[in-house]
Amino acid sequence: MAGIHTTGPNRALVRSGGGKQPKVVVGGRMLVFPMIQRVQTLSLEVMTLTVETAKVYTQEGVAVSVDGVAQVKVARGEDAIRTAAEQFLGKRPEEIASIALQTMEGHQRAMLGIMTVEEIYQKRDAFATQVREVAATDMANMGLEIVSYTIRDIQDEQGYLDALGVKRTSEVKRDAAIGEAQAARDSGIKTAEADRERQSARYLADTGIAESERDFKLQKAAYDKQAEARRAEAELAYQLQEVTTKQQIRQQEMQIVVVERQKQIEVQEQEIIRRERELEATVRRPAEAERYRLETIATGEKARIVAEAEAQAEAVRLQGQAEADAIRARGTAEADAMRLKADAWKEYGQAAMIQQLLESLPQVAAAVAQPLSKTERIVMISGGNSESAGMGASRLTRDVTNIVAQLPAVVEALTGIDILATLKNLPGARLVGEQGREQSGSEGQASADGGDRPDPANEPLA
Repeated sequence: MAGIHTTGPNRALVRSGGGKQPKVVVGGRMLVFPMIQRVQTLSLEVMTLTVETAKVYTQEGVAVSVDGVAQVKVARGEDAIRTAAEQFLGKRPEEIASIALQTMEGHQRAMLGIMTVEEIYQKRDAFATQVREVAATDMANMGLEIVSYTIRDIQDEQGYLDALGVKRTSEVKRDAAIGEAQAARDSGIKTAEADRERQSARYLADTGIAESERDFKLQKAAYDKQAEARRAEAELAYQLQEVTTKQQIRQQEMQIVVVERQKQIEVQEQEIIRRERELEATVRRPAEAERYRLETIATGEKARIVAEAEAQAEAVRLQGQAEADAIRARGTAEADAMRLKADAWKEYGQAAMIQQLLESLPQVAAAVAQPLSKTERIVMISGGNSESAGMGASRLTRDVTNIVAQLPAVVEALTGIDILATLKNLPGARLVGEQGREQSGSEGQASADGGDRPDPANEPLA
């Protein structure tokens, strides 16, 4: 069964077998088929090597001992790893470090033999670079690379390096004395120039400080303005976001309310449908049955009432026709009577007219006395004697009588007929004389006492 092998970034997996070139994977996983393929790991960690070469003679024949420190590791790239795998796969890290160390010591010893002590001592970096360049080729052939290489210490047993130090020390002291004198000379000049430059520098520094403070304040004000603007924008954005969030929450709440209302409406609609069905079953259908029954009864009642109305209308028509016939007969009779009366008036002439006037006199008298019949109370004012009181009451009656007595004169003025003269000519007619006035009671007595005598034309007929 195939297996999967994994490793970290400091190791490389090398799979071999299957008749193919070895497969290299750094810091990953690899599928391996047992019995056909084999997988091995190769460390990619840095190895620290202490390169020590003792008593190596230089170009001048001076024996020196040099200690160096090198950092070596397997080179990067699949080809370099395959080369290192060919050389070191299956070896322990100590064995690999030993091989690399011997290579570095050999190249360091070779470089010491072609250089002088002064070159080695004064140009350590150049010596280390040369050693590194010479050893890099051999290291690459083994799949390794030199990460770093430095000279740590150089020593000799004859004191050659110390002598170089004494000579150099004397030269340094001499140069130091000369330098000190020159320095003392130049010190005064430099001091004055330094003071002048110091003052100028101070003034420039103060000016620069002032300008810097001004620029700082301007920039700070600008930054503060920007900061306040950003803070205000942030606050407004926060408030806007808060309002937006509240609106969204409110919209969600409204959506919930809308859904609830819709559900309530659906429930109410179902309830309405149920009630309509219940109403249909319990009220509407019985009501329609009752309506049909009442309509049937009303139709019969209507037919009966129409029949009775038609019968009554026929009876009324017959009654009206009878009344019309009676009125027609009455009118014919009255017309005949009026015609006969008219013929009689033509024959009688004035006598007929006088008769009509005489027949209407009671009605005239009743009309004149009618206001007195509607009077409930009459107050008479007199001078305090009984004679005046009697005359007041009789005067009221006399006024009514005088109004009626003036009728013949009015008729004569309107028609030209003298009623009194005509009546005198009638046989059996006579005027009431003094006897009649005596019989009139208190009114006649008032005339006898010196009152105005009535006009003979106003005498009533007997």
